[in-house]
Amino acid sequence: MGTLRFLLCAFVSLVFLFSSKAKSGVKEDVIGAIIDTSSRVGKEESLAMEMAVEDFNNHFNHTLHLIVKDCQSQPLQAALIAVDLIETERVKAILGPNSWEEAKLVAEIGSRTQTPVLSFDETTPNWAIDKWPFLIQASSDQSIQMKAIAAIVQSWKWREVTLLYEDVDSYANGVFPYLSDALYAVDVMIAELVAFPPANSPSPLLFDALMNLRERQCRVFILHSSLELALKIFETAKKMEMMEKDFVWIVTHSISSMVHSIDHVNISYMQGGLGVKSFFSNSGDYYKLFYKRFSKRFQARHPHEENHEPGIFAVQAYDAVWTVGLASMGGSGSISTDMRGQHLLEKILESDFNGLTSQIQFINHKLPATKIFGVINIVGRSYRELGFWSENMGFMEPVEMGAKNFSSMENLELVIWPKGPKTTPKGWTLPSSSNATLRIGVPTSTFKQFVTVEKDNSPSQGNNYTGYAIEVFKAAIDYLPYPLPYEFVNFTGTYDDLVQKVYLKEFDAIVGDVAITSKRYKWAEFSHPYTEPGLVLVSPVQLQTSHKAWLFMRPFTITMWLLTGIINVFNGFVVWLIERNHCPELKGPLVNQIGTLLWLAFNTLFSLHGEKLHSNLSRMAMVVWLFVALVMTRSYTATLTSMLTLQKFEATVKDVEVLKATKAPVGFGKGSYVKGYLTDVMGFDSYLMQCKTPEEYEQAFRNQSIKAAFMEAPLAKVFLAKYCKGYTQSGPSFKVGGFGYAFPRGSQLVPDISEEILKLSEQGILRGLENGMIASETCVDEDLIKDRSSLSPNSFWVLFTISVGSSTMALIIYVIHKLNSKELMVECLTIWVFISAVIKHRWHQRRQLPIKVSDPEMRPKAEICPSRSTFAIQGLEMH
Repeated sequence: MGTLRFLLCAFVSLVFLFSSKAKSGVKEDVIGAIIDTSSRVGKEESLAMEMAVEDFNNHFNHTLHLIVKDCQSQPLQAALIAVDLIETERVKAILGPNSWEEAKLVAEIGSRTQTPVLSFDETTPNWAIDKWPFLIQASSDQSIQMKAIAAIVQSWKWREVTLLYEDVDSYANGVFPYLSDALYAVDVMIAELVAFPPANSPSPLLFDALMNLRERQCRVFILHSSLELALKIFETAKKMEMMEKDFVWIVTHSISSMVHSIDHVNISYMQGGLGVKSFFSNSGDYYKLFYKRFSKRFQARHPHEENHEPGIFAVQAYDAVWTVGLASMGGSGSISTDMRGQHLLEKILESDFNGLTSQIQFINHKLPATKIFGVINIVGRSYRELGFWSENMGFMEPVEMGAKNFSSMENLELVIWPKGPKTTPKGWTLPSSSNATLRIGVPTSTFKQFVTVEKDNSPSQGNNYTGYAIEVFKAAIDYLPYPLPYEFVNFTGTYDDLVQKVYLKEFDAIVGDVAITSKRYKWAEFSHPYTEPGLVLVSPVQLQTSHKAWLFMRPFTITMWLLTGIINVFNGFVVWLIERNHCPELKGPLVNQIGTLLWLAFNTLFSLHGEKLHSNLSRMAMVVWLFVALVMTRSYTATLTSMLTLQKFEATVKDVEVLKATKAPVGFGKGSYVKGYLTDVMGFDSYLMQCKTPEEYEQAFRNQSIKAAFMEAPLAKVFLAKYCKGYTQSGPSFKVGGFGYAFPRGSQLVPDISEEILKLSEQGILRGLENGMIASETCVDEDLIKDRSSLSPNSFWVLFTISVGSSTMALIIYVIHKLNSKELMVECLTIWVFISAVIKHRWHQRRQLPIKVSDPEMRPKAEICPSRSTFAIQGLEMH
C-alpha cells in the first residue's frame, strides 16, 4: 500500500513538472554543488553560484537549477552526496569539491556515471585526467606561485627556508615538487619540511611543532595550508613570540587569497607577513556590478562576518556555473535536447568566453595556470598590495602594472616587517645554546702576516688577534646588515684538526690562513676565497747573461761588424800605400807588410791618439776615420756596459719536470695540504723538506738544502716581498687552494660572508689590506744581489783566450821566421836580460832588497817606424 502511494505521488509530480515546462516552453537543467558551507570559502562559493544561476536564467530565459549540498569537508560525505545527486537529483554536472581528497572520490563516481565533475581544487595531478576522464579542474593551476615565492626569497637574499604545510594530500602534493624546483633554481635550500596536522587536530600538537621550530636557526617560514589551520598557527606563533624581529612568514595563495575575510582579531596575529595571491582584473564594469551585488547579499546573509567582499574562489564558482550553463545549451541560444554524458563533457571542454576572472578555455581538462600574482603585506586590519609578479616580467609596481618591472622585490613599496620596517630580517639566528655569540677558531699561523696571536696584558688575560685574515674578516662583519657578536679562540693543532672542530660543532667558524680543499669540504663549508688561489714554484734567481761568453759581440750586429772590418782594412790600405814611401819599415817582405797593414787598420780602433804621418793625404784620411772610430768605440762601450750592468734576473729552476728528473730537494709548508698534492698529484718522489716560516725557507735556500719550494700563492707573495731580489716565481701556477673562512655545512653565514668579501674586493678594500700587509715587509737581501750583479771573468774568457793564443801564435811564427837570422841571438839576449831583470826585481822585492841597474849595456834599444814606444821597469828601459 505504501509503495503504491509513493509511485502515485511520483507520477503526479512528474506530470506536474512536464506540464509546467510545456506551458513555458523551457527545459530545466539541474546541476549539483558539493561544498563546505560552514567555511568562508564555501559561503562565498554558494552565494556566487546562486547569483550565476540567476544571471544565466535571466540572460537566456533558461531554467538552470542549482542544488547545493554541504559535505562538511569530509571526503566520504562528499562521495555519498555525489551518488545522491546523480541517482536521485539527476544532475547533469557536479561543481565544487574544494580539496583533492574530495575531488578524487567524486571524480570516480562521475566517470562511472559519465557525469562531468568541475573541481575547485588547484592541485589536480595530470595522471588523474587519464584515470577519470570526466574530471575537470575549474580553477586555475597555482603551481607558478612557487616561483613567485622563490623570487621573494631571492630578493632578500635568504638562503634557507622552512616549509610548513597541512598534512593532507591537497597541500602536501601541491607544494613540495614545485617549490623545491623553484627554490633550487635560485640557490635556496629547504632547511626542513614540517607537516602540521589538519585544522581540527588538538592544539598541543601545534605548540610542540612550533616550539621545535623556534629552537632552529632558520627563521624564514613558508606556510601552505587551509585558512583555518593558518589562523591557529599564527595565533600560537604570536603567543610564542615568533612574530617578532628576524622572523619571516610567507603564505601561499590558499591563505593570502582569503586575507580579505579575516577578522581584526585574527589578522592582528599575522602582522608583517608576506603573501602571494592570484591576480584577476577587477576594473571591468561587469565585475564592479557583481562586487556590489555580492557584498550586499553576503552581508545580509552572514551579518556576523566583518568583511563582505568576494575573493578569487567566489569568482571561479560564478564562472563554473556559466561554463556548464553555456555547454548545456549546445553553444546556441535555444534549448537543446538532453545532452548528458560525453556530449556535455565535450561542450564544456570547448568553452571559450570571457568570465569574471579571465578567458575561460580548458587545456587538457584544466584552466590555464595563473601567470600573474599579487604580492601583499599584511598590515593593520587588512593588507597592502606591494606590487605584482609574473614569470616573464618579474616584479612590477602596483600602479600601471607592466609599465616598469624589476628583478628584485626591494624596488617595490616599503615592506612593513614584524616589529617595523627599519631592518630587513636576516631570516636566521644562532642556536640558543651558543648565547648568540660565535666561537671562532683561529689557527697558530707560521706566517705572522696572516694571523698573529699575542698575549694581552689586560687583567682578563685575553689574546690580541691581528693579521690580514683577521682584518678581512672584521671588515666583512662590519659590512653585514645585522650585528654578529663573536669571539676568537686560539687553536694550536693542525689545520685539518681545526676544520674537523667545526664539523663537531666545537667552533662556529674558522678564521685564518686555511686553504680550501676537497678533503676539508667533507667537514665544513667555505666562504668565497679572500686570497688568490693557486700553488706556485719559488726558486733563487741568477743573471740571464752570465753564461754567455760571446756577449762582447752583441753591441753590434753581424752586418755592422763586417762593415766595420771592411772600412778598417780599406783605411789601413790607404795609409799604408801613402806612408810606405816615407817609412822604410812599411816596406820589406810581403808578410811583414801585410801585418803592418792590418796593424795600421785596427790600431785606430783602440788607439785614438793617432800616429806620426808624413803625408797630408794620409793625415786627412786618418782624421776622418779617427772621428768615426771615436763614435763607434764610445757607442760600443756604452752598449756593452749597459748589457753587463743592467741585466735581468731569471729563475734557477724554470720547469717542474726538471726538478722531478734531477730529484732535486723541494721545500713545502709544514702542516699544509701541499705535501699530499706534490706526492699524489704531481708525482714527486724526491726529498721533500718542511719549512715553517719565511726565514726557514730562505735559510734552506742559502744552505742548498732545497733547490725550489712550492708555496701557496698568498704565502709566496709574502715571501717574495721580504726577499724581493733573491728569489722569484717560476713556472705556471697550479689552480688549487685559496684561503677562505670555514663554517658548518649549511650555515646561513656562508653566503652573507661571501657576498661581503666580494664587495670588499670590488671596492678595492681587499687590495688595500693586502698591499698594506706586503708593504710591511722590507727586502733584506740587498748584499746578496750586489754580489751577484758584480762582473766576473766568465764574460771575457774567450777574449782572454784569443789574446793569449794570438800572442803565443805570433811568437811561435816569429821564432820560426827568425831561426836562420843573426838578429835572433841579439833579440833572444834582450829577452833573457828583460826576463832576468823581472825575476831579480820580484826576488829582491820579496826580500826587501833594493834593485840597482847601472850597466848601460843592459838597456837594449829597438826602434820601429813610424812611431816610438817606451817601456820602463825601475831603471830598465827597452826602446
